[in-house]
Amino acid sequence: MDTMSGLKRTNYCGETTQTGKEVVVGGFVQKIRDMGNLIFIDLRDRTGIVQLAFDSATDREVFKKASGCRSEYALMAKGVVRERESKNPDLKTGSVEIAVSDLRVLAKAQTPPFEILDDTSTNEELRLRYRYLDLRRSVLQKNIIMRGKIAKSARDYFHENGFIEIETPMMIKSTPEGARDYIVPSRIHHGNFYALPQSPQIYKQLLMIAGFDRYIQLARCFRDEDLRADRQPEFTQIDMEMSFADVEDIIEVVEGFIRRVYKDVLDIDIPLPLPRLTYKEAMERYGSDKPDTRFGMEITDISDIAENCGFGVFRSAVESGGSVRAIVAKDAAKTLTRKEIDKLTEYVRGIGAKGLAFIRWVEDEPACAFAKFMENGETERIIERLGVEKGDVALFVADKTSVTLPVLGALRLAVAKKLNIIRDGWNFIWITQFPFFEYDEENNKWVAMHHPFTMPEDDCIQYLDTDPGKVIAKAYDLVLNGTELLSGSIRITDYELQQKMFQSLGLTDEEIEAKFGFLVDAYRYGAPPHGGMGLGLDRLAMLMCGAESLRDVTAFPKVQNASELMSGAPGRVSAEQLKELAISITEEKEEK
Repeated sequence: MDTMSGLKRTNYCGETTQTGKEVVVGGFVQKIRDMGNLIFIDLRDRTGIVQLAFDSATDREVFKKASGCRSEYALMAKGVVRERESKNPDLKTGSVEIAVSDLRVLAKAQTPPFEILDDTSTNEELRLRYRYLDLRRSVLQKNIIMRGKIAKSARDYFHENGFIEIETPMMIKSTPEGARDYIVPSRIHHGNFYALPQSPQIYKQLLMIAGFDRYIQLARCFRDEDLRADRQPEFTQIDMEMSFADVEDIIEVVEGFIRRVYKDVLDIDIPLPLPRLTYKEAMERYGSDKPDTRFGMEITDISDIAENCGFGVFRSAVESGGSVRAIVAKDAAKTLTRKEIDKLTEYVRGIGAKGLAFIRWVEDEPACAFAKFMENGETERIIERLGVEKGDVALFVADKTSVTLPVLGALRLAVAKKLNIIRDGWNFIWITQFPFFEYDEENNKWVAMHHPFTMPEDDCIQYLDTDPGKVIAKAYDLVLNGTELLSGSIRITDYELQQKMFQSLGLTDEEIEAKFGFLVDAYRYGAPPHGGMGLGLDRLAMLMCGAESLRDVTAFPKVQNASELMSGAPGRVSAEQLKELAISITEEKEEK
């Protein structure tokens, strides 16, 4: 094996474009073309590929060494950059090559378990087992590099705006924050456990009480919950808190960051201010508190027509306090055949609806699934209200409003994907004025929609005990293309109000003291008004990269069952380690 002695890299492969210059490059062998008297090696690093050329003018020892190279060998090469005879317009370096005078084979490689290609058909499980090879693919390298640029842009922006970067503990006391904690046993305090933070929520509030009026942290967070494409058990949050600030102050700072990061990383100008919807408007128009506004197909309420109509399903839904609502898929009749509508009917039944009614207009007259029950031009009134035209399909759900809205919201997305009408773009939207409580029908009680430190709107405090459904929170989310990027709120800082909120959530004085005593005590010493947010760095990177999954912007991700395939985590530990922790593991016997 060769050494690097006497060679020092002068250029990255993908940036080697100046002819007549002697350069030294290093990288991995992407491809070799050996034509006897000519050898070409595509050398790859994180910036791209450059062609190494070996011909009759090449030193024979160097030529022989080149002929022995194989895919993924690590090389360094020295030579003069010259113009290529056969140019490749798809490469930045496609018009040049390096006439190699010195070649070093720094490390040989076995044949990899899959070819290192961007457009790969290799299954993800195998690629994740060899993640260090998978990460050699340029598409993943570009994603990871862009994620780093986003992180740098965040730090630059917040530092320039007077924020102080402060690290909060990674081993904390377990407090209820909505998901299951990952817990860490204590060797010294047998029977006691630390928790990994779901967020730095309590600590950043304490930093406000401590007088650090502008805090920022790229915080690692941990949640033991089921995974999906936009969720990992450990993730990074751009975490921010401000004292002496209201909702508008926080929104202004966040919008400045969004504009900055898109300019820094993608050279895109995001127009400000970003649009806003209240929670109520978002649900009624889109059936979601994280609406994708890159296409229309908004929900329309036809309950006033349906309440006295001849169709019993519609009428009874309104009579029982629910509603009848619809979406219209324009020019969709050819795609949404009866068979496809049957599939959509099964889909909505699977997410809580009793069924799906429709109007499909293909011929001269619209085909209406419920027309035979309607009277006195009621069908025509509905068609006019919805603006249904020839070629359109209208889809209806009748049920409790808590069912009709989210079902139509999910159906809207499913239909849009089927019709391929979701436009490219960066559709940011603020969602504001969230309900403070939501009703848990299963347990017949009101529960908090946010964490228990969220401040209610001032004029709603009077309803905390008498009418929880009227209480609006000083909370806000930022949504991008149907994905929640950010969640935040103004915090409660009044000791008595915080106690009242805990009690409204059903916590006893003993539970309050055990779980939040140190925070509640801190309020007694003068807590300035403050609020903040947590923005998902991984989600932002996923969307800015155009990736399909958080795994594509995470160097070493977990899979669906929260395991990491490359290292085998989680794994067993020795009996000695367990003994030190005073922990014993009881193996469940397999049932016969």
